[in-house]
Amino acid sequence: MGTSGDRFDKIGVVGCGAVGSFYGAKLCKAGRDVHFLLRSDYDAVRNDGVHIRSADGHFHIRPKAADSPGKIGPCDLVVVALKSTANHRLAELLTPMVGEQTVLLTLQNGLGNEIALAALFPGRPILGGMCFVCLNRIEPGVIHHIAHGKIVLGRHGGPPDEVTEAVAALIRSTDIPVDVSPDLERAHWEKLVWNIPFNGLGVVGAAGLEAVLAGQLDTGQPIGPCLATDALLDNGAWEQLVTELMNEVIATGRALGHNLSPSLGEYQRNRTRVMKAYRASTPIDFERGLPLELDALFCLPLVQAQAAGVETPRLAALCNLLAQLDDERKDSGSDAA
Repeated sequence: MGTSGDRFDKIGVVGCGAVGSFYGAKLCKAGRDVHFLLRSDYDAVRNDGVHIRSADGHFHIRPKAADSPGKIGPCDLVVVALKSTANHRLAELLTPMVGEQTVLLTLQNGLGNEIALAALFPGRPILGGMCFVCLNRIEPGVIHHIAHGKIVLGRHGGPPDEVTEAVAALIRSTDIPVDVSPDLERAHWEKLVWNIPFNGLGVVGAAGLEAVLAGQLDTGQPIGPCLATDALLDNGAWEQLVTELMNEVIATGRALGHNLSPSLGEYQRNRTRVMKAYRASTPIDFERGLPLELDALFCLPLVQAQAAGVETPRLAALCNLLAQLDDERKDSGSDAA
């Protein structure tokens, strides 16, 4: 475990898809002792490390690869980048890696992840990080970094403290920009302003604009390919839907007491245009037959909007369509193992 002079000597990364592999690779490149907990990519990373292909400069690193958490053992910092659909495995995967001095940082999307960690590890420092980054895992052990990378960091259950600042300093040492937020929940809602429209409409767009507008899946209609960000920012009907969803999320965040800027949606749309034809993670999961992060990304925000008395017809229709698509795929037996 780390000393007081360098408290994050040993770092574990759980969930080594695009996000976990990219930020874990940056920490490894900065000279940290980084351990990747891997499943499907274990052989590739053990034999050939991780390759980051980036406009900021390609690089290759060799983290320590493990196929079970017990082989890693207690860490100073555990970075959780699992899909929230795997949160039922948090105790199994994390317990062998969490010691008396371990700090936990979740880079997961949506709401409720820090709460789940705090319930499992009471008394341990729990941090949440919102990753504003454009990434794809293109093959085992190979990550394509397209744009951005900033993390907005906050402390679960209170304002930022010296642990929060220490983790921020650690990440900044990798040349990743970090903003420390005084309000972690506000930061979540700021990220949802992007995640809900681009992840959600990217999936349901495959069912057609009419289905989205009606909030009802036409089961006789073939499902087409999912939509990338450029198709959603079309200066037409799709972009209008993106804008309306963003406005609903902003209104909900504000009703919950978070000071979200009314212009946040425009800012997010403009920064997305530089991504060109970027495919967000949820449409990629859908096309691969993987479970969708319905609860954390869509349903929990809708529940909070309803509790706050905010009218969110577009978000309600989106949740309904995503649930229909997910159920239809499950009924067909096409879910991946």
